[in-house]
Amino acid sequence: MLVREIMTTEVTTVQETETMFDAAMIFARSSLRHLPVLRDTNLVGVLTERDVKRFAPGLLSGVSSEQYNHLLESTPLSKVMTRNPMTLKPDQDVSDAANIFSTKRFGCLPVVEDGKLVGIVTTSDMLKLLAKIMNDLRASH
Repeated sequence: MLVREIMTTEVTTVQETETMFDAAMIFARSSLRHLPVLRDTNLVGVLTERDVKRFAPGLLSGVSSEQYNHLLESTPLSKVMTRNPMTLKPDQDVSDAANIFSTKRFGCLPVVEDGKLVGIVTTSDMLKLLAKIMNDLRASH
């Protein structure tokens, strides 16, 4: 089975010049946990919900809400994203993705073809595939 068969192709992305506030709003309004970061149409990084939480000051840090909002609104994603993320190609075998997820402990792998983002595979996609395989095995016995 190929990556293209399980990848999500409708991918929400952000530009590297957008701010942590922009990303925090996307995470707050959706069930997404990962955002590919683009420079125009080229993948340059990945931002996770955890990255935003890690970079933002905690409630006990003594930062005022004004300072907190200023930090989120003035920090470009290029400062907090993971640069040059590991990627997959659409024609790679799904087992490659499974091996990467199990050894590197990533939550997502962007899928890139000719330098352009064409999809994303997440651990949730892999769990859905596992459930399908297990259900198919159960039905065949």
